[in-house]
Amino acid sequence: MTAPAATGFTGGSGTPPKGGLDLSAYGLKPGLVHANLSPAALTEMAVRRGEGHLTEKGALTASTGSRTGRSPQDRFLVPEVSRSDDIWWGSVNRRMEVSAFDRLLEKVRAHFQGRELFVFDGAACADTAHRLYVRVIAEKAWHALFAHDLFLRLPVEEHSHFQPHLTILNAGDLRADPANDQTRSEAFIVLNLERRMVLIGGTQYAGEMKKAVFSYLNYLLPQRAVFPMHCSANIGPANDTALFFGLSGTGKTTLSADPERRLIGDDEHGWSDQGVFNLEGGCYAKTIRLSREGEPQIWNAIRFGCVLENVVIDPHTHRANFDDDRITENTRAAYPVDFIDNCEPSGRGDRPRNIFFLACDAFGVLPPISRLTPEQAMYHFLSGYTAKVAGTETGVTEPRATFSTCFAAPFLPLHPVRYAEMLQQRLQAHGSTVWLINTGWTGGPFGRGSRMKLSYTRAMLRAALRGELDRVPFKPDPNFGLQVPESCPGVPNQLLSPRATWPDQAEFDNRARHLTTLFQQNFTPFAAQASESVRQAGPRG
Repeated sequence: MTAPAATGFTGGSGTPPKGGLDLSAYGLKPGLVHANLSPAALTEMAVRRGEGHLTEKGALTASTGSRTGRSPQDRFLVPEVSRSDDIWWGSVNRRMEVSAFDRLLEKVRAHFQGRELFVFDGAACADTAHRLYVRVIAEKAWHALFAHDLFLRLPVEEHSHFQPHLTILNAGDLRADPANDQTRSEAFIVLNLERRMVLIGGTQYAGEMKKAVFSYLNYLLPQRAVFPMHCSANIGPANDTALFFGLSGTGKTTLSADPERRLIGDDEHGWSDQGVFNLEGGCYAKTIRLSREGEPQIWNAIRFGCVLENVVIDPHTHRANFDDDRITENTRAAYPVDFIDNCEPSGRGDRPRNIFFLACDAFGVLPPISRLTPEQAMYHFLSGYTAKVAGTETGVTEPRATFSTCFAAPFLPLHPVRYAEMLQQRLQAHGSTVWLINTGWTGGPFGRGSRMKLSYTRAMLRAALRGELDRVPFKPDPNFGLQVPESCPGVPNQLLSPRATWPDQAEFDNRARHLTTLFQQNFTPFAAQASESVRQAGPRG
């Protein structure tokens, strides 16, 4: 789509500030404006301004302060007047009135008055037919570098006539007053759909920018018959595309970074009639306990131009300590996707042959791999079972069972059934095989069992992708009805049957019954809109 002029913004006018970029259309009167600086310049300025330090490999480390993860309770939407009824209002999407938004916008303008600002102009959506132009205006150099790493970078010649579809004003140091600003806390992430604008304040966590764009695309793309997905994607030697759905911490980034396959992207994609395309231009990998041996591609991507969040470094050697969780478990690395040696430069792939739902099962009762019928795929997509991993969200200190519909509930402006119907249509049209992978616990629940070995999970994925599991018998799981392979190359047979890994199998049965009950209770809100075959595709407990 053609980039429109930046409409919907009101405010002051005057002489463009130093730096050559006029931000008066936003009502901003800043000091020096740095527009579209190179990663080297942004890194240098961030260090000089005391925003971070360099590691021995040249990556920039930055601290996000007290908020080391997303703040979903502080996220608000201002709807388009004509489409307000389309929004899935509730605990995920909290309404903010236009008057409250305007007051916050004035506070941001006042906060930016005379300040040094950093601007990044880029885009989302590798498929140019659906491209979204994004402008980030931030008070931190490292936030601009993060945006450079995570969004699509444009040729220099496009900057002179750039007009955004969506603008993010990131005033991380500005704190809201809940009593007067109609916010829940000092933090706020407000997406104004009518004016195509995002306000961020009270948090330095850079991932809020990334997820604000994703939320907007989850609103926009379905209007264009494109299915937006919270998933990673890669391509195999036979040009076979695979998708990996899951929340943060379930393995989307790790498992899609496969030396045998080309990486399309690690977190967000669209599925159109022409195939799959990356919504981003970079990766946002968790780094806690990262090792060269376990995740060599991510390890090698952490170099100059990369941003590390909340990673502890040795004050003398400046070596990153990825095992240190004293700040948070949610340590992160942001880097351009082409820092992965075998990335797919087009950011695009064909329709997927295999789709993997990743669940981090803290109960330890889900099979490590199982094959789903189309009806089971719909049931588990609407359920979105996993565990919130420590540090992914503010206030989460240890894994806990949760259900996040479509594996993306915090980012869905529309009702989940809308996205589930889009998945159903594509499964019917293209016949993709859907698998459920448990990257969580085996041999017992969290605290007593052990986390599934990455090497075993990779072996199961390889077997599914290569078609090796097509040649082995399957048997139904007695609790969930899923088809479980009786053997898998490179994986002990006992591991494939969760009950057999527990020392106390009676306790396993109790835990399994409890989890099936949780599934059934969680599915109740969707039951009325689901077909009978989908309702019957859930656990049997």
